[in-house]
Amino acid sequence: MGFSQLDYIIVITYLVAVTLIGAYIGRKQKSSRDYFLGGKEMSWWSVGFSIVASETSTLTFISIPGLAYKSNMHFLQLAVGYFIGRLLVSLIFIPAYYKGDLETAYDFLGKRFGMSLRKFTSSVFIVTRVLASGVRLFATAIPVHLITGYDYTTSIFIIGIFTLIYTYVGGLKAVVAMDVVQMFIYLVGAFAAMMLILNHLPNGWSDVVSFATMGGTNKFSMINLGDGNSIGDFLSSPYTLFGGIIGGTFLSMASHGTDQLLVQRLLGCKTKWDSQKALMLDASIIVIQFAFFLVLGLCLFAFYNGASLQQLGLSSSDEIFPKFIVENLPTGLAGLVVAGVLASAMGTLSSSISSLASSTFLDLFKFTARGKNLDEKSEVKWSKRFTLLWGFILIGGAMLFTDTKNPVVEIGLKIASFTYGGLLGTFFLGLLFKRTNQFDAYCGFIAGIVSMIVVLSITKIDFTWHTLIGCVATIVVGNLSRFIRILYDPATN
Repeated sequence: MGFSQLDYIIVITYLVAVTLIGAYIGRKQKSSRDYFLGGKEMSWWSVGFSIVASETSTLTFISIPGLAYKSNMHFLQLAVGYFIGRLLVSLIFIPAYYKGDLETAYDFLGKRFGMSLRKFTSSVFIVTRVLASGVRLFATAIPVHLITGYDYTTSIFIIGIFTLIYTYVGGLKAVVAMDVVQMFIYLVGAFAAMMLILNHLPNGWSDVVSFATMGGTNKFSMINLGDGNSIGDFLSSPYTLFGGIIGGTFLSMASHGTDQLLVQRLLGCKTKWDSQKALMLDASIIVIQFAFFLVLGLCLFAFYNGASLQQLGLSSSDEIFPKFIVENLPTGLAGLVVAGVLASAMGTLSSSISSLASSTFLDLFKFTARGKNLDEKSEVKWSKRFTLLWGFILIGGAMLFTDTKNPVVEIGLKIASFTYGGLLGTFFLGLLFKRTNQFDAYCGFIAGIVSMIVVLSITKIDFTWHTLIGCVATIVVGNLSRFIRILYDPATN
């Protein structure tokens, strides 16, 4: 049906409204604590919804339906691991964070091991977050390009500039408030698309079931015990039961326990209990959300009569939902769904900008000669400068990826994944092993990164195992360093 003038009006109205409302909500910032942590006065439910929106990028909105379309619902095994990982973070990490008045995730490492490690881990976060977020922003432009016809550069610029404005003016309060709005927008858009499909099918849900189970297949299958005759085959198989649950658990502990992108929100709650409630609200919603997007993929499979991607003229499963939006959504509804695509993108991007700026200012700049002894007004001024800086860096970086064959995309995603294990292991060294010191933590963290370089370079082990491997390597080497250090110099214990 195409993208009509009314659809463009809906999208433009959404972009302008979100930007203005977000800027208004967070307009009064008295200090960097207000700007980056919302004054530690944010409600637990808004933080919970915000975390969901922050981690739901356009990749989720577009890719998960496509995943179910071409295969089944085995991805839900990973979602179960995500739930368990968040539960462990709420029980282990959050109490430790609220024992001290922490500003960032890496503040904990600074207090436990020393300022040097805080700066180092924060720097690692900044580098990997820039690469990962640049890739995500570019990936966001793909469906926007397919749906609206805008080129990649224009799509990136539109998403980036509107997001940057309200993030710059409003700080974390604006980011969280708009995340809540955007979460409901993209869910309403996706739900409306599903209802349209079910109403179009002659027998509604019965047709979805029929196509999902035709020919002896079962696209509703949620459990995969793994196949192959060797451990290598098992470890390289995506979405197995054990790989999904164990890998998802460790990946979730790393992302929600050590990544400033999400920890920043947890630290903005009023109390430890509020932070724990926020995280468990996120844990519950995320499982339901993944299941919903997978079912949407099965609905699309029935809508297209089980046709293969090749028969539909598509090269990737990621194109199936955008194809449906462009060709089948009526005027007005198409605009709403595209607003949903933009909402998922803007929620993730605003979180990336804010977390990069907060880590740069609170972990690094405040301890330089120029950053020391700033008054509250100067703190806010510098905080906004770093927000502006990282916003433009992410927008510019994403534009470098407009050649979809650029290998930097793949490199960026690999770098972002292999640092998680080292970070998680380093936090465990601080939380669970009281006799380890900064030298041990450095040794462990470096070992975790090296182990992932080896895994990614010479093995075919699936990503679900990467964080676990890096974490174990970090803990083992960190404790081995402690043992050798004490063996040769007992006085250092």
